[in-house]
Amino acid sequence: MASDAADPATHRDLARRLGGLNIYLVGMMGAGKSAVGRPLAAALGYRFVDADRELETATRCSIAEIFASEGEEGFRAFETATLNALAEQHSLVVATGGGVVTRPENWGHMQQGVVVWLDAPEEELLRRLSTDPTPRPLLEAPDPAARLAALLAMRRPLYGQADLTVEQRGGLPEAVARQVLDALPSVLKPPRQAVAAPTWLEDTDGQRRQTID
Repeated sequence: MASDAADPATHRDLARRLGGLNIYLVGMMGAGKSAVGRPLAAALGYRFVDADRELETATRCSIAEIFASEGEEGFRAFETATLNALAEQHSLVVATGGGVVTRPENWGHMQQGVVVWLDAPEEELLRRLSTDPTPRPLLEAPDPAARLAALLAMRRPLYGQADLTVEQRGGLPEAVARQVLDALPSVLKPPRQAVAAPTWLEDTDGQRRQTID
């Protein structure tokens, strides 16, 4: 049976309830933010944006080059500027960088929308990263596994500030997108109930008065 995770018609009501609020996917490198973000955006009729790719386009440098020339602090400043520009737009699903949660000002931008933490077990992150050719400056260490564990221990409390946590165990991106879609209503305000139209009654003196059924 085909999944309806990427069918905009199926999720039209959810998109309407979101009202154009951006969705920011946070989580460690290897959590699948870009892979999940694409079907999630398609399902909602949103536009998908990879914040790291936006940063590279704006600076005309790769992330590895920025780390080499500006260090992590320089990279974080560019990251915040990129997030600021994205926050001025609407109807986006944004895959953020793994360390975006370390700067309080970034939360100021992301909390204008809905923040979703894609939480994956450490062993799953390691498995994915071991087959990913993307350069990871923060994992360039004698023991990448130990470095990942240290980063994860530091960032977990920060990721935990997200509006929604979706735990994954190696499922396909479309299945994880479905998890996000199913869970989103729980963090949105319930739809406003329409106020009943007033009814006008006429009393024995011929005076009209208003009532609501």
